[in-house]
Amino acid sequence: MLNNSQNIQTLLVGPKFPDREFIRSGATFGEVYAMAAGFRAAFSGPEYEGASLCLAVDDRAVMAAVLLAALAGGPTLLLPYAFSAQALARMQQLTGFTTAIADGDRALPPGTTIIRPPARTVAAHAPCAPISPQAELLRIFTGGSTGTPQIWSKTGGNLFGEGFSLARHFAVTEKDCLVATVPPYHIYGLLFSVILPLVSGASVVMATPSFPGEIGEVIREQGATLLAGIPPHYRALRGKTVAASSLRLAFSSAGMLDVEDNEGFSRLNKVGIAEVYGSTETGGIATRNRHLGETSFTAFPTVAWQIKEERLCVRSPFLSPELPVADDGFFTTGDRVERSGPSQFILKGRVDGVTKVGGKRVDLEEVRGVIKKVPKVSDCVVMA
Repeated sequence: MLNNSQNIQTLLVGPKFPDREFIRSGATFGEVYAMAAGFRAAFSGPEYEGASLCLAVDDRAVMAAVLLAALAGGPTLLLPYAFSAQALARMQQLTGFTTAIADGDRALPPGTTIIRPPARTVAAHAPCAPISPQAELLRIFTGGSTGTPQIWSKTGGNLFGEGFSLARHFAVTEKDCLVATVPPYHIYGLLFSVILPLVSGASVVMATPSFPGEIGEVIREQGATLLAGIPPHYRALRGKTVAASSLRLAFSSAGMLDVEDNEGFSRLNKVGIAEVYGSTETGGIATRNRHLGETSFTAFPTVAWQIKEERLCVRSPFLSPELPVADDGFFTTGDRVERSGPSQFILKGRVDGVTKVGGKRVDLEEVRGVIKKVPKVSDCVVMA
């Protein structure tokens, strides 16, 4: 098995399938690498040395190209949690960015220099030698209930190492086509609908369907084999048949999937859902597929885990560099777990009041505080 550095070096040599579609009925892998070369040339000026650039992009081909260029020595990228004027202004306040990569009209702060995607022409080679897998590649801003975004750093080894790991674990290849119901600027969408196709040779559908009818229509029209969804979408799909005969596996992340939603989808569509448990800062930790009779989570092969005082501790190559780890490399999460057999665990809840709603972290105690400020409200209980 190649290590992260070798995998990244191989990826940057050039596309394995230059004429194959990266975007279904859209940009080829060769065109993505051509854009990467164009971005790398644009980033070569002295004004970008040591700079951080806002990545205001939702085109999956453009995002893949920018990531390749950054991996080949480009500037650190800043990934916003939303493209609203408020979110982008707040990110600029926190980082001071003056330049953004944008593939459309964005509500960027006044005076921002905008880099547009270069023309798509076929290129056979990567733009430059890779940066160290330990070097910072991306800073991810996550939204939540507080209005103050959290910022997590990711190295090339973190992101692309996880992409290669996912491809191996779920046997994703150039024969697969993926549909995602989450945008690529969400960490789950970034990993599954940009990085995973890029490292595996699979194609991805450009559209991000969210309504039940749309999801089913896109799957059937594009002959998708993989679906990356989130719990609210599986709830909306309960009782509906959406899968074509081509679909072989679905994924769910960004929150816990309800058992009945899981079983309903799998029963009607004859396809299991691989739940991926993790977080932005830890990366993927474990998975289970109830359709295969799995009720507990099994850690990915690259992730070591242990339990201390009922809390899950993990050691993983996907951990954000700023996370505090013990001398043995383990990070203590905020999740309570219980061992289930020799190599599985069951999630029992949080040690704090944080939950996820629609993929966003929500602090229940802070929500309670806001509600208590409403006139004539003396007290309340917030549950999830």
